[in-house]
Amino acid sequence: MMNKKTANQQRRLILQSSLAMTLSSYFSTGFSQSTWPQKPIRFIVPFVPGGTSDIVARTVGQELSRQLPVPVILDNKAGGGGVPAMQEVAKAAPDGYTMILGHVGSMAVNPYIFNNTGYDVNKDFAPVTLLAKVPSLFVVHPDLPVENLKELVAYAKSNPGKLNYGSAGNASAGHLAMEYLKLTTGMDITHIPYKGTGPAVTDLLAGRIQVFSAGTPALLQYIRSGKLRAIATGTPQRIASLPNVATVSESGYKGFESVQWYGILVPAQTPENIIKRIQEESYKALRSPNVAERFASEDAVIGGGSPAEFAALIAQQQRIWKNVVVKANIRAD
Repeated sequence: MMNKKTANQQRRLILQSSLAMTLSSYFSTGFSQSTWPQKPIRFIVPFVPGGTSDIVARTVGQELSRQLPVPVILDNKAGGGGVPAMQEVAKAAPDGYTMILGHVGSMAVNPYIFNNTGYDVNKDFAPVTLLAKVPSLFVVHPDLPVENLKELVAYAKSNPGKLNYGSAGNASAGHLAMEYLKLTTGMDITHIPYKGTGPAVTDLLAGRIQVFSAGTPALLQYIRSGKLRAIATGTPQRIASLPNVATVSESGYKGFESVQWYGILVPAQTPENIIKRIQEESYKALRSPNVAERFASEDAVIGGGSPAEFAALIAQQQRIWKNVVVKANIRAD
């Protein structure tokens, strides 16, 4: 039978072991989380440089680099409708050092056009915050003899299948906006997917494609210089930078709305305190003079809200775009 001295020794050993485990857990998780960040943060953008997604991420990322003690490094990982980039982030360590720019295509459309991506957008990622909502613009090459959306619809119906529109790729925001517009208006225009907004705009400026849709950051400079003609906006109301351009809704298609949105997501299981810190830093960055002025000049509505608010937006957008995907028969490449 165990004597009293031996029993006391065993209790001390158990207590010491328990204390050691608690301290180890604290220093390996709680302490490291509270001192985040300690190394560069990788911010993955699932498109090539030059498009609206890249502009939004780069603008915010540069400001975050100024605020944080470590740099935020943009990594453009294009291709596959954003699926390879999402796969990589889904498998990344949930430690706050890998983020991805989520948008309407990757979060609200890909789940319905890809049979098996290897991840679940609603289970393998944690929404952090919405960065911005950006107006969708519909533009044409100036040689096309149309001045507004009504004239484009009439021209397209008189010349079915003869017009081409470009996009940054399948399930890109511009692709979705154009398919939604085609579905709404009954136009027959052929889709030409590119590997990013930049290459598509190059061909649009050269007249090799005639119609295009993207966000204000990627198009306003060409509209202002006369190299492209804006024929409609996808916003509920006209935008300040293009007050003479009617909305799609005003042009006879009431209820039509197509805006691009971009936000930050991290791998699921990322600690809540790190998610909260990224959200707070993003809120601060979005309201800095550099970012606020840039976004205001492009009629972007800044975000910065809570993870729950961003999650609710994603769920709402999934309901809307699932219907569009089915009706427009949008398929993966």
